[in-house]
Amino acid sequence: MPAAEQTLWPRDTAAALLAPLGQRWAHTLGVVERVRTFADRLTTSEFDALVAAAYAHDVGYAPALARTGFHALDGARFLRSAGWERVACLVAHHSGVHAEAEERGLLDPLELFPEERSLVADVLTYCDLTTAPDGSAISAPERLSGVATRYGDDHPVGRAVRRSREELLTLVNRVAALEGDRATAEGRGRGRVRARRGGAAA
Repeated sequence: MPAAEQTLWPRDTAAALLAPLGQRWAHTLGVVERVRTFADRLTTSEFDALVAAAYAHDVGYAPALARTGFHALDGARFLRSAGWERVACLVAHHSGVHAEAEERGLLDPLELFPEERSLVADVLTYCDLTTAPDGSAISAPERLSGVATRYGDDHPVGRAVRRSREELLTLVNRVAALEGDRATAEGRGRGRVRARRGGAAA
């Protein structure tokens, strides 16, 4: 597949599904902007896969795709059905969703998607956890605390975040050290990342 096509379909599909949801699309654009800073750390094909997954990582929140209420699984199933197997697997396992799968009783269907253990997978999670709902940059501790507070202890997401917090912060620190961005990993938020609104990023 030509390199351009590796990102065009995920970009356009995510825009159609998430732009009506407001902040979900703003967050997605912020994550994409963040992953672009890793272009020199990856081969062209690996970077294209990362950008595609960044665009697609939250498509499971779209009402048209929601089946289980577990966005990582719903998004991954959609992406697999569209023939985007690697992106589907990256989306299925992004940002430490195993704890949430256990909380929801959906670990078995999640495990139908092989987990990729790679720099691409780690950077996707890192960028997701250092991008706020409005697309701005945020420290990972603040982001996780915000998610836990928003959902609360009675929700599977709130419980999962509390269970997986330390593991996720370890991953963030590891990728931040590679990027040389200790400030974000240690909880000192960075300035706003400008998201491209209303359309796809080039």
